[in-house]
Amino acid sequence: MAASEDAKGSTLRYAFGSVLSCFILLLIGVLAFSIRLFSVIKYESVIHEFDPYFNYRVTQYLTKNGIYDFWNWFDDRTWYPLGRVIGGTVYPGLTLTAGTMWWILNSLNIPLSVETVCVFTAPVFSAIAAWATYLLTKEVKGTGAGLTAAALLAMVPSYISRSVAGSYDNEAVAIFALIFTFYLYIKTLNTGSLFYATLNAISYFYMVCSWGGYTFIINLIPMHVLLCIVTGRYSSRLYIAYAPLVVLGTLLAALVPVVGFNAVMTSEHFASFLVFIIIHVVALVYYIKGILSPKMFKVAVTLVVSAGLVTCGAVIAILIAVVASSPTKGWSGRSLSLLDPTYASKYIPIIASVSEHQPPTWPSYFMDINVLAFLVPAGVIACFLPLSDASSFVVLYLATSVYFSGVMVRLMLVLAPAACITSGIALSEAFDVFTRSIKFQLPGLSGNSQTDAGETSSASTETQSDEIKKTEKNENSAKERPSKKTDKVEDSLRERPSKKSKKKEKENAEKTSIRHRMEKRLLVLPLEASAIAIFLLVLLGAFYVVHCVWAAAEAYSAPSIVLTSHSHDGLHVFDDFREAYAWLRHNTEMDDKVASWWDYGYQTTAMANRTVIVDNNTWNNTHIATVGTAMSSPEKAAWEIFNSLDVKYVLVVFGGLVGYPSDDINKFLWMVRIGGGVFPHIKEPDYLRDGQYRIDSQATPTMLNCLMYKLSYYRFVETDGKGFDRVRRTEIGKKFFKLTYFEEAFTSHHWMVRIYKLKPPKNRIRGKTKKSKSKTSSNSSRSRKKNPWH
Repeated sequence: MAASEDAKGSTLRYAFGSVLSCFILLLIGVLAFSIRLFSVIKYESVIHEFDPYFNYRVTQYLTKNGIYDFWNWFDDRTWYPLGRVIGGTVYPGLTLTAGTMWWILNSLNIPLSVETVCVFTAPVFSAIAAWATYLLTKEVKGTGAGLTAAALLAMVPSYISRSVAGSYDNEAVAIFALIFTFYLYIKTLNTGSLFYATLNAISYFYMVCSWGGYTFIINLIPMHVLLCIVTGRYSSRLYIAYAPLVVLGTLLAALVPVVGFNAVMTSEHFASFLVFIIIHVVALVYYIKGILSPKMFKVAVTLVVSAGLVTCGAVIAILIAVVASSPTKGWSGRSLSLLDPTYASKYIPIIASVSEHQPPTWPSYFMDINVLAFLVPAGVIACFLPLSDASSFVVLYLATSVYFSGVMVRLMLVLAPAACITSGIALSEAFDVFTRSIKFQLPGLSGNSQTDAGETSSASTETQSDEIKKTEKNENSAKERPSKKTDKVEDSLRERPSKKSKKKEKENAEKTSIRHRMEKRLLVLPLEASAIAIFLLVLLGAFYVVHCVWAAAEAYSAPSIVLTSHSHDGLHVFDDFREAYAWLRHNTEMDDKVASWWDYGYQTTAMANRTVIVDNNTWNNTHIATVGTAMSSPEKAAWEIFNSLDVKYVLVVFGGLVGYPSDDINKFLWMVRIGGGVFPHIKEPDYLRDGQYRIDSQATPTMLNCLMYKLSYYRFVETDGKGFDRVRRTEIGKKFFKLTYFEEAFTSHHWMVRIYKLKPPKNRIRGKTKKSKSKTSSNSSRSRKKNPWH
């Protein structure tokens, strides 16, 4: 009776715990969604930044024309006159996801616009990513750690910065795909199930469709497999978790047009193939070991290892031959920038010019992961107590993500899940120790309460013991096959236990319980210390929540398309970008071409619906260098370059009047570097005075006469009579000048966006002059031919 009551009580506790976990996960999802709505509440439902406008435009095309037209779409409004094949150059995961959501909602008679669906896609997937984090961490250390890690990820500022409402970029769905792929890998590793292995390959396929960062997965998992092999932790579960992923995942990845044969031809994927060969050699060795005697096994291992080395050598030789012809040895520019942080600044300035490709500062870590930076080391220690295949994967994930985040600030986003997982493990283990210490020492909890406290182990210990049992079962399955009859006899004896055996089992259970309680007793801390520690942990969590809410509300909620500033006379809103794009849309011809620096290409195409010369895709360095050269050249040479590209308008962003620092003058040296990389007559020292970048009276003549300077500061002195630049905090050097080949077409309210029109030349071809014309008229005609400009 007592045993049945205990079993019934444990069942009820388990059921209550499951319901409570589901309720907490629901609240975490609501939290993850709602904390990202500050941008909509404070501003409006609008797409943010630059790249999301292209994704929004592509999603509009998909929902309007269908998926077949989407795959075959040739966009003639970008990269004029080259154009761009959209279906073959875009990662379609985000677009297809949002398009599917829009289609489902409209099928259910919920008539939301495409823009609304795009705005809220990132918050929705943030909640799903938090749930995926729970599943992953639960597989590693149990339910308590999973719930804690999910709550941390729901609020971590690093993830919020790329997933606020309106941030319709690839990372909105890619982080969920990354975490879920890791979860399925760990799940397969713990269970050895081919079902989960197949789901893992499909999840990897979705990640490939969503983001170019999928190469992180296909390199991290082989690293973990190799680590397990080297440390003697090979098992059949490891083979099942890895081999189907490489085969099915590579085949599926090759189906994505933007990836194609790169899935087997680029160096980013070669590590997975090499480890694939190694794990088959190891599997063959273990198989031979099970069927041969020790003496024969040594001979066979020599042959297998020799054949394996020959095979690996042949594969490596083939790979070297394949990539030897490439100047980058098969690596992409961004991958080389991660492996060698100085590579981009030396050879590919267009990559180095992007602000999110710069290395982060130390304050960035405290801003983006806050107190997690102090909890991560404790989580790493907890992963080693005890060390399992799953926990070793988390440690490896953390180590690699820390390195990559230190190279490129954008990859702080990849570090965020690893930091949340390890921090969740640390907090869960700490609360487990402190609460158990209080249970053991409270006066009311003695006797049976101590027994319950001793028997109630942490979820992490249960998970680890389950894994150990599964491992032992799988590893000994081969040994158990010959003795099936013996097993049947033992099973029948177990089904009819005698009184003596029952008594022995009861005694053994009591001994185990006492020993378990004694082990737990070793971790008991003083009552006062435990209470204070719990209070400090709660205080630390409160500080984290306050920081995350502040970051979501103030630091990361402002869209770059609409800017605000606070001053003594209240809030000021700068809506110059949309004002300028609206002017282009309503006051220019449909086939007019607009030139600007590549940062504004996506927005111009999506909001002004006009053809651009370059945009944020940056696939053609020569085309971008041509625009950079035009901006760096004198007015006449710049007019000739733009005229050859059939440009009608030139757009520049200027922040000198209102103090907007991300304007084209601050980006100008990158235009010079990129242009000079292709056209050698553009030299950076010509724009510097004693190595300093200046726009005042000490600026070089080349700088004062280039097109970018003139288009930015034309009539600027009229604003205050001095021409004081609030960004550079100095008076401009050249204040009074006129434009000969360009004319001002539009300047926004706060002078942040300025649009100029190219002056057309006068008709150069004239008929023969009549003989009756006077010499004076003939001379004046010649002078007009020499100067054909207005």
